[in-house]
Amino acid sequence: MPQPEDRSDAYLAAREAALGWLTVNWDPQLSVRAWWARLADSGWGFPTWPEDWFGRGLSADAAAGVRSAFLEAGALPPPASLGQQLGAPMLLLHGNAEQKARFLPPLARGEESWCQFFSEPGSGSDLASAQTRAVLSEAGWTVDGQKVWTSGAQWADRGMLLARTNRDVPKHQGLSFFVIDVGQPGIDVRPLHQMNGEHGFNEVFFTGAHIDDDRIIGEAGDGWSAAVTVLMYERFMASLPTAMPGRKAGQLDEPAGAAVQRAAQARSSGRTGVSELVIDVAARLGESGDPVLRQRLAALWATETINGYLARGGLSDRESRRPSAHGSLTKLARSELVRAGRDTGLSVLGAQGLLQDPAVPGGSEIRHRALSSPGASIAGGTDEIQRGIVGERVLGLPKEPRTDRDVPFRDLTIGTQRQAP
Repeated sequence: MPQPEDRSDAYLAAREAALGWLTVNWDPQLSVRAWWARLADSGWGFPTWPEDWFGRGLSADAAAGVRSAFLEAGALPPPASLGQQLGAPMLLLHGNAEQKARFLPPLARGEESWCQFFSEPGSGSDLASAQTRAVLSEAGWTVDGQKVWTSGAQWADRGMLLARTNRDVPKHQGLSFFVIDVGQPGIDVRPLHQMNGEHGFNEVFFTGAHIDDDRIIGEAGDGWSAAVTVLMYERFMASLPTAMPGRKAGQLDEPAGAAVQRAAQARSSGRTGVSELVIDVAARLGESGDPVLRQRLAALWATETINGYLARGGLSDRESRRPSAHGSLTKLARSELVRAGRDTGLSVLGAQGLLQDPAVPGGSEIRHRALSSPGASIAGGTDEIQRGIVGERVLGLPKEPRTDRDVPFRDLTIGTQRQAP
């Protein structure tokens, strides 16, 4: 990967400026809450955000320099839930002034964690066919339905909700985008236990959940544009390991220095840099001399290195705060890298890959990656959806026939929906 001296002038200047500020202001004795508040006021936590909203208006390339400064200074990086990485950019593009003033401060300070209520049991890849309904009354909106594969819902204070508000128009036109409070009656969060031993995903049931009318983003029926913005940013997500934002995680009042140590342990555990992990394990097992395996290890390293360059190629899209279909290319490449790391890693371990034994070199981490790998091709939109986006928006191929484009949603047979009476 490029060394700092090989980077752009914007990268180097931002890195130097951020490092200067961090050298003076970083205090590991502060609580996470106090440190993030100081960071938010400085603008260095989210440097690509506008200066009026806790940022510095920097380019994404310059922001990469800021991230490197956090690593060099050993300082706790900014909060990084879906609220900070997806919700805030969406608000900056689609929210009104009152919504920005209400939601951006607690996000910038890490006081809130957000999740994303998009996918449904019968509406996964075809997100526009979502059936969860929001009905307006004098008291506000009432939500009924089910979402699934919701990451971090158990920790979330608020959620970005895509719900159907009009069944009498085509499916893309009848959706609205809301910010909903998660800790209220009528929202039931249930964990989904995964084969890797974790339960980061959840299914969520809405039964008469409430949303105030001023929590709708944009106009009723215009939620698809905000949802697309969120999806585009999701394919570009990148952050440094940090503490978990929001009160439910219980980390806001611990010392910021302790949070840094925990984040450093997460980095050193091998969860970053799959080629480095697999190559190290092969050397420890005495297998790196095999010519066929060496070729596979070299291919894995090359794939990961190219992925880094591809991610950098999308910086101009993020800089404009309107990510393009380039994010689909990045996500496809990331999925391919995960599969390559899984296959090569298990080949290195051989039969030892079946063992859950800390004595196996790198075994627990490689095994965890292998069991987690299917999620890379699903989360944020399946690989099949990404290929369709690339074909249409990058290569200019004809769009797939969509016979339901002009059909009212009530007349469609989708998932488990019942015909309207």
